[in-house]
Amino acid sequence: MISKTKYMLSDNQIKELFKKAGISGVSKIAPLGAGEFNAVYEVIADKPYVLKVAPSTDIPVLTYEKDMIKSELYWYDMIRNNTDIYVPLIYYKDFSKELIPADWFIMEKLDGKQRNEINIDKTVITEKTAKMVAQIHNIKNNKYGYIQNQLYDNWFDALKSMIKNLLSDAERAGKKSKQGEKLLKYTDKYKHILSKVPCCMVNYDIWDPNVLCKSTENGDVEFQWIDPERSFWGDRIFDFMCLENPIGSINKKTESLKFYNTISDSPIALNKEIEIRYAFAFGLLALIQEVEKYYRYTPHNFGWWRNAVGCTAYYKMAFKVLKNG
Repeated sequence: MISKTKYMLSDNQIKELFKKAGISGVSKIAPLGAGEFNAVYEVIADKPYVLKVAPSTDIPVLTYEKDMIKSELYWYDMIRNNTDIYVPLIYYKDFSKELIPADWFIMEKLDGKQRNEINIDKTVITEKTAKMVAQIHNIKNNKYGYIQNQLYDNWFDALKSMIKNLLSDAERAGKKSKQGEKLLKYTDKYKHILSKVPCCMVNYDIWDPNVLCKSTENGDVEFQWIDPERSFWGDRIFDFMCLENPIGSINKKTESLKFYNTISDSPIALNKEIEIRYAFAFGLLALIQEVEKYYRYTPHNFGWWRNAVGCTAYYKMAFKVLKNG
C-alpha cells in the first residue's frame, strides 16, 4: 500500500546494500508484503532474502515508531530465545546510515502463506494462534512500555505515556484528538486497575499478514511469526483483540481463551477488570489509527479512510465499557 513513510530504493541501491552485507549475485528484486510503514523487498541471490528498510531520517513518524526497526530485532530475539515459535534468521543489520539515510537489515525469507490463505480448519488456526500468544506472554519483565521510548514501573504510567505521546504526535501534525483526550482521562479513572496489571511481552499486531503457515512432512501446519516491531512490555489482554473476531467482546472469545489457558503460566479468568483492560486495547488502537493517518496517507488514499472508519468503531467499543465500568 502507498505510504508516505516508505523509503523506496532503486535496484542499484539494493545491490549496494547486499554487497556491503557480503552477499553477491543478486538476480531479482521485487517489493514484498502488505506493510505500510517500512519498505520491504524480496531479493534473490544465492537464495531468497528479505530486505527491510526503515523510513529515512527526514520522514516524520509517530513517537513510538522511532527506531522501531531496532526494536523488531530485539523482539525477534525474545521470541527465538524464549519460545518454540519460528521467526526469521537475521543475516545482516546496518544502522550506520553510510549508504542510505535509513536503518536496514536482511533476514531469512520464510516459506509459507498468510494465515488467512491456508485451507485448514478454523479451530486449528484459533488453537495454534492462541498457544503462540500464551508463549510470548510467558516472557516477563519488570518494566512497562515501548523499549524504543521509555520504560515505566507500572502499566498505568506506561499506557498514559503512550496516549500522551500520540496526542503530541497529533499536535505536531496540526491536529487535535478529542477522543484521545477522553481516553487519557479514563486512565486516571481506572488507575487502581491499571497500576496492578502484570507485565509481559505483548505483540499487539497479530493480524493475518504477520502469521505465515507452511505444511510439514508429517502433515501438520507450522505457524511462523514476522514483524513483531510493534510489541511492548505491558498488559497481555491487549493481544486478545487480534484473536478470533477482532471486533468481538473478550467474553465471546471462548475458544481462544480455552486454548490459551492450557499452556499459559497464568490462566485468564474473565471478570469486570479484564473487560476494562480490554477496552483500553481498543482505545489505544483507535488513537493510533486516528493519528497515524496524518503521517502516512492523504485523504486520497484508501488507508486514510480505512483508519478513519476503524478508529470510530474502536473508540465506540472502548468508551461503551469505560463509561459504565
